[in-house]
Amino acid sequence: MEHSNEKKTYRVGIIGATGMVGQRFVTLMDGHPWFQLTALAASSRSAGKPYREAVAGRWAMKTPIPKQAGELTVLDAQADIEKIAGMVDFVFCAVDMKKEEIRALEEAYAKAECPVVSNNSAHRWTDDVPMVVPELNPKHLDIIPAQRKRLGTKRGFIAVKSNCSIQSYAPLLTPLMQAGYEVEKVLVCTYQAISGAGKTFERWPEMVDNLIPYIGGEEEKSEQEPLKVWGTVQGDKIVKADGPAITAQCFRVAVSDGHTAAVFVKFAPGKCPTEEEIKSVWAGFKGKPQELELPSAPKQFIHYFEEPDRPQARLDRELEGGMAISAGRLRPDTQYDYKFVGLSHNTLRGAAGGAVLLAELLCAEGYIDHR
Repeated sequence: MEHSNEKKTYRVGIIGATGMVGQRFVTLMDGHPWFQLTALAASSRSAGKPYREAVAGRWAMKTPIPKQAGELTVLDAQADIEKIAGMVDFVFCAVDMKKEEIRALEEAYAKAECPVVSNNSAHRWTDDVPMVVPELNPKHLDIIPAQRKRLGTKRGFIAVKSNCSIQSYAPLLTPLMQAGYEVEKVLVCTYQAISGAGKTFERWPEMVDNLIPYIGGEEEKSEQEPLKVWGTVQGDKIVKADGPAITAQCFRVAVSDGHTAAVFVKFAPGKCPTEEEIKSVWAGFKGKPQELELPSAPKQFIHYFEEPDRPQARLDRELEGGMAISAGRLRPDTQYDYKFVGLSHNTLRGAAGGAVLLAELLCAEGYIDHR
């Protein structure tokens, strides 16, 4: 794909702007060098109100509502599709609806010739929808022409980001696999922040001093989604990888932001790196966002901490604007080959920030143009 002129400003809409991830999108658009927020949409309950009024009493971000966003009148995400599509070059989507409703809504925007960069899980397993962590599998964007053919569109398509929890470990495994070290199986336990459930401690007091050993659907996503990320584009579909096999257990913990993973890895015989080789691969890994110097890309994708008590959610989740992946505690294991800890910011790298980086990649690669 031709690299488009990145100096131009792209007009952006946010669908589901009043929820926690939608709010995060709003803050990330404030002062973004490429993207200008021109439309906000939510449910019919919020439609017609200025955004600041629509989120009054439930603004969950640490920074105040950006002034320009606060003045925008909220549109109806379902009733105003054509209108919104005419106002923007593409939309971010982070709605709280039933899966089949989300699938229909996102396809309706795409068919209105409006590209959709989605934070939702509804289309993650649609064969021709790329599910992209920009540093790990940018080649999956090659499927977009096949998706446009199916939808009957010229501009419109849907691209999604993966589950937030896999970004605390898949980015640490992928560079090793790309370097030729064959991972055979993985055991992972994730310790997930409450913002992943769209909550704050004020709104979820029963999470204080608590740990819940269950997050609906999360273990299946944790085991299956990396296989799509590691898959290949074949004809008009993305075919998931056969392995490595992953088994996962997911906990909700009393942390505001930041998903931590305890990871155990077994390599194929003769394909096992040394500790130094693993650290060297992590330190040297660069993806397409780093090569293209995209605005939201961390300069150093993976940061390894030598201290025995790092990474820590409170200390390390904001690294490089919350877009870097932290790792630590790499050591040999008695049953697997190695164990280590990963950490990523779940609403920045894992949700809105990862989608913004994906949108930047789509623009840089010419998949999103100006209307």
